Amino acid sequence: MSERLLMSLFFCLFFLSLSAVAGAEAPRQDEVLEQVEAPPGGDFVLASVNGPLDTRQLRGKSIFLYFGYTRCPDVCPTSLSFLTQALSELSDEELRKTVSIFVSVDPQHDTVESLADYVEYFHPNLVGVTGTEEAVAKVAKQYGAQYYEVELEGSAFGYA
Repeated sequence: MSERLLMSLFFCLFFLSLSAVAGAEAPRQDEVLEQVEAPPGGDFVLASVNGPLDTRQLRGKSIFLYFGYTRCPDVCPTSLSFLTQALSELSDEELRKTVSIFVSVDPQHDTVESLADYVEYFHPNLVGVTGTEEAVAKVAKQYGAQYYEVELEGSAFGYA
């Protein structure tokens, strides 16, 4: 996979993440999330519909991580559509060298089955994973992802 294409995908996902944060309601002053200077990244194991997904088994592949949830009404599907578009630009050989992982930050609602149904709308290379709240929080911290729940009052679809 060309370095230029990888950098383009990285910046696309980076700016999508920034737009998601910019569009979110800011937490109250007493709820400010801890800032992470340099996330260490690292391996993790979370559940998928096909069993445990262990990133140690993905050595040698480019991994694209996206943190979201299936009840997300706008930012998640929009960002995943951009990811799908970027992945569609890759050759079959390049796709074999990548794995895209959708990490649910809502393990109370997102089961491995609901995640599998959700990600199939976007790209066959996208795998939905979840775990306990503690396991998901640990992975999010490893990668510097921050999240919090804001209930949308009167949401007919239960969006948060």
